[in-house]
Amino acid sequence: MSAMPPAPAAPGGAPPPPASDWALFLDIDGTLLTHAETPDAVYVDAALRELLEGLLRYCGGALALVSGRTVGDVDALFEPLVLPVAGQHGIERRDAAGRIQQLPFPEERLRQVAQRFAAFKARHPGIVFEDKGHSLALHYRLAPQLERAVRALVEHAVANLGEDFMLQGGKLVCELKPGGHDKGTAVEAFMAEAPFAGRRPVFIGDDQTDEYGFATVQRLGGHAVKVGEGDSIADWRLPDVEAVRSWLAAAVK
Repeated sequence: MSAMPPAPAAPGGAPPPPASDWALFLDIDGTLLTHAETPDAVYVDAALRELLEGLLRYCGGALALVSGRTVGDVDALFEPLVLPVAGQHGIERRDAAGRIQQLPFPEERLRQVAQRFAAFKARHPGIVFEDKGHSLALHYRLAPQLERAVRALVEHAVANLGEDFMLQGGKLVCELKPGGHDKGTAVEAFMAEAPFAGRRPVFIGDDQTDEYGFATVQRLGGHAVKVGEGDSIADWRLPDVEAVRSWLAAAVK
């Protein structure tokens, strides 16, 4: 796992236009797409696909999506595009050559926890349970009053599973995932490979989970862009998804 990010601060102003020698790492939900009530309620429009295709050419292929979603979910969203992707916060990754890497994990123990999480969802209307295979997420966007109960449930699971797993918090979601990998370690892996190696890494994200990516690109001599409100270690800030798309589009006009 990447080192914990430094203490948050107030990011600076808007970033300069994207440069062609950057390696771009883009979060999806809250960055390229506006958050929806449930993960499957988002929609990728043709303009976004066209924008990503243009950016891929502009950066010489050095563009990757870095998400809490699975690689399969990302592919379904952006079809027919097949991009370099880090899924499940870096637990699975497809490099620019199309090779897929997945972190081995104790599947049987995670299946037992999945049953408990599914039972919790069944008892609490508004909870959305995502079983991603290597990780489990409980969304409480539709039932924010259950935040403490959700966190307690996931913390209890982590305590029982031991150091192999960790709690990953996010915007109105608690996730149980294998330890040792995060968005920062995913960026590091990409930066060791063509066509990312030798470029300046720039990470754009909106959530707590993106701070690991921010810390990594800064350590590697790059920059971080925070989307939306909230403290962050990022260098720059953009207000919302629309501003992110406009900023990225300026590079390919």
